Amino acid sequence: MPVDIRPEPRGRIVDAGGLGYHVIELGEGPPTFFLHGGGPGCTAWSDFGPVAPLFAQDRTCYLVDLLQYGKSEKCTITGPMWDFHARTICDLMDALGVDRADFVCNSWGGTIALNLAANHPERTRSLVVTGSMPVFHGPLAPLPEGGRRGRKARDAYFGGDGPSWEKMRQLMADLEWYDPDEIPDATVTMRYEQSIDADEMELAARSDSPRGEWQDLSEALGRIQCPVLFAWGMYDDFLTPDYPLMLARMIEHGQLYVMDKASHHLQEERPQHYYSIVSGFLDQDDRFAPEGS
Repeated sequence: MPVDIRPEPRGRIVDAGGLGYHVIELGEGPPTFFLHGGGPGCTAWSDFGPVAPLFAQDRTCYLVDLLQYGKSEKCTITGPMWDFHARTICDLMDALGVDRADFVCNSWGGTIALNLAANHPERTRSLVVTGSMPVFHGPLAPLPEGGRRGRKARDAYFGGDGPSWEKMRQLMADLEWYDPDEIPDATVTMRYEQSIDADEMELAARSDSPRGEWQDLSEALGRIQCPVLFAWGMYDDFLTPDYPLMLARMIEHGQLYVMDKASHHLQEERPQHYYSIVSGFLDQDDRFAPEGS
């Protein structure tokens, strides 16, 4: 079934402690934040557009362009990177008047949410994490390309003759989708056009230098008390399912669901299937809520 690609709804810039986040708000109900991945041209809508309207039927969905991505501020990050992002997402929650929320996340965004849950447990009700790499070791063998596959792909995309529509489609086919024939041209175009934004190009030229200091979250995972569902693609090209199984065992209430015929972007590849699994998990009761929440 072809993926439904809808026009991006109008969002707004929200001041979060002096930093501008672009946020699209949909629906009404329990607050749910959607945090996207870190690939070239990724935004909240490019990563979650096909599935967000399903969640918006009974949830308030906040689709957030992470700092340095999309229409959000292209600030330079110094110090530990995941601590910075977790802190500023808390500032964003304050600005939106949200005390506590569920988080649905892909890749880069999932590592942010895991660190937020460890350091600010009162702000997280539950997490859904797909394709994230919060620790630098695997259970059986070293991580592919030393855990740098994504960074190498980003550098290759922006390097050489620079970005192109064809290079974006090839990147998505090689690393993000199980069936390349199912990649919508509209999604490729959305990602490509965002990737050639002048500010994003300038950040890419500096590779990792403006992104802050990399952190391994091995110790932090053991402090997470909220339920975490790792929803993984059977054929994820970055991290095979043995990796999230290890992560789930490091978290007190960790769980793992592996989707067949999917790679790194489950929520785009099979949105209805993804929604059915994730909504069931999010609709559980609050038996693991932190005391006083």
